[in-house]
Amino acid sequence: MISIKSAFLLFIPLVCSVGSIGSNQQDKIYIYKTASEGGTGKFYYGREIAHVMDFSGSAWLERNTRQVEENANLALTKLPIDKNSVVADIGAGTGYYTFKIYPLVPKGTVYSEEIQDDAVTYLKNKAGQLNAMNVIVVKGNEKSPELPENSIDMAMMVDVYHELSYPHEMLQSIRRSLKPHGKLILLEYRAEDPKVDIKPLHKMSIKQVNKELTANGFRLVQDGEFLPMQHFLLYERN
Repeated sequence: MISIKSAFLLFIPLVCSVGSIGSNQQDKIYIYKTASEGGTGKFYYGREIAHVMDFSGSAWLERNTRQVEENANLALTKLPIDKNSVVADIGAGTGYYTFKIYPLVPKGTVYSEEIQDDAVTYLKNKAGQLNAMNVIVVKGNEKSPELPENSIDMAMMVDVYHELSYPHEMLQSIRRSLKPHGKLILLEYRAEDPKVDIKPLHKMSIKQVNKELTANGFRLVQDGEFLPMQHFLLYERN
């Protein structure tokens, strides 16, 4: 039986080469050093940013064991949404969460955002197949999910934040897209738990997430530790 870690590592082609930048080069926000295995060599608040998972590995997102391993159904019951909510699934991948959320907001909207063309095409096709009329697929970029300003009740990133090439710019853009008291949810594999068998750069600690989110105008309002492998961190824009 293939382990979660082994399966995950099969699907992480290196799609950027930030690590080739000279050691200790600095700019106003990021620091660049020699890249570690699976890393970009680009650091934000002391954390090395992980390489992005290429969409060619998307089958891992739809693996049959995912519900048992992560209990997405439980996570869905904890989302601060109602039938009218406007939700953004940022870095949606195959839409694993998008297409579970859209029936829960029948009078609302789900923005399903991706930056990879293959993923955008996949999401549009699946939304069409499901006749999910309240799903809007959005092509974002590395610095912005390209969401309308002051329009989102809840944004979420599921195992995505650690791969953002420009976390500062993305968080600022997401913050602008949120309504007053809008929420941002991060689901990230727990770095504090050695039993979570995922490559280290693809896990995050609460301490590190709080450091980065606080610096970008968010405050933690719920630290949910009820999932088998992931933090469920609910933030509100200040």
